[in-house]
Amino acid sequence: MSDLTDTIVALSTPPGQGAIGVIRLSGPKAIEISDKVFHGRNLTKVEGHTVHYGKIKDEEGRVIDECLATVFKAPRSYTKEDMVEISCHGSPYILEQVIQLLLRGGARQANKGEFTLRAFLNGQMDLSQAEAVADLIASEGAASHELAMNQMRGGFSDEIRKLRQELIDFAALIELELDFGEEDVEFADRGKLENLVAEIQAVIRKLINSFQLGNVIKNGVATVIAGRPNAGKSTLLNALLNEDRAIVSDIAGTTRDTIEEGLNIKGIQFRLIDTAGIREAQSQIEQLGVDKTMQKISQSTLVIYLFDVTVSKPGDLWEDVDRFLDASKVITANSRQIFVANKMDLNPYTRPEDYYKEGLIAYDNLVTISAKNMMNIEYLKDRLYEAVIKTPDLNDQTIVSNNRHYDALYKSNEALDRVMAGLKGGITGDFIAMDIRQALHHLGEITGQIYTDDLLDSIFGRFCIGK
Repeated sequence: MSDLTDTIVALSTPPGQGAIGVIRLSGPKAIEISDKVFHGRNLTKVEGHTVHYGKIKDEEGRVIDECLATVFKAPRSYTKEDMVEISCHGSPYILEQVIQLLLRGGARQANKGEFTLRAFLNGQMDLSQAEAVADLIASEGAASHELAMNQMRGGFSDEIRKLRQELIDFAALIELELDFGEEDVEFADRGKLENLVAEIQAVIRKLINSFQLGNVIKNGVATVIAGRPNAGKSTLLNALLNEDRAIVSDIAGTTRDTIEEGLNIKGIQFRLIDTAGIREAQSQIEQLGVDKTMQKISQSTLVIYLFDVTVSKPGDLWEDVDRFLDASKVITANSRQIFVANKMDLNPYTRPEDYYKEGLIAYDNLVTISAKNMMNIEYLKDRLYEAVIKTPDLNDQTIVSNNRHYDALYKSNEALDRVMAGLKGGITGDFIAMDIRQALHHLGEITGQIYTDDLLDSIFGRFCIGK
């Protein structure tokens, strides 16, 4: 647990050489310690939210750097404590010298995530908002950025707090009944409580169901390009990326290992994985490549199954799907498949409808392309996006993207299932109260109204030191 009586210091910008480096201090002596080394203005006498030019000097009066010092006074700062941010030239030597000087002046090195931990402990943000800070820093696309921003602004927290407060109000009446147990009085209307639990569970289940989408937006879409050797998988990867990333050859089995590259489609990050061709392996090395392909498919969110229309007849495709995908059980319940008919330029009279098969390949699940000529590649990108994002506008949605939140919601819903069963079964109020307390506990874990030191260490240990 963070000691709030300490003043902490850390480099806030990424390590390494750069134009500017920012050193951050927070704590009761942040301004006083900074003032000892900063020469330009007396920082202890300036207003908060002000920036001052000066020089950093060591104990012997040697100038280390010219810099800017930004002063924030409690409670109007990120941590709700006094804070100073010193902007120096981005030389690793200069930054290290300044930090060592501040450490000798009475500050201590911050732990990972300790600035944001202090913001949480001081009531600046709740726990889910603090976690969103890390997600915001890690966001790689517009959708993941938007998701993190919505959570950091408190949209998810507000919904959880509202649900929890409604339960607390009813739990209080149940608890009151227990205090008057001998009088056989009923303060809580069981019918109203049953309706309330049903309404709360409807919201919780909606949040639980949103996790699959939220996880995809946050971590990217694992998208495997699979198919027989020489179907054009590497050519398709190059076409989607619009660059020559993979080696293309007419020799079957050129790709023996997987190649992974990122592709951003309308703000969603797709992790494209080019794999070895699926067939009966001709050598031990090729078999290793096929095994790795099957492993990647089993871990994927999307599978692009590519086939060559000049070679593969409808029966060949159906056999592949049955033999390598369905029969081998590598496609999980969360996976989606898009079948892509390649080399249409070489066989333009191919009829896509011939490849449809009820229960196996649907009409809207097949795309025709020529990867070599870039034909229909943009349309394929649209189909990839639509396969993942069913509702493009994410602004007004509350979406769960955090495993910890998902687990807490799931456990809370289980407790409410027991509450509902108890109400329908007419069990006594003490058992109902116990299950309501469990539901409240798990909801409180999301926002940090209930937490342990181990939980905080786990969450904030994933942050960088300067955040």
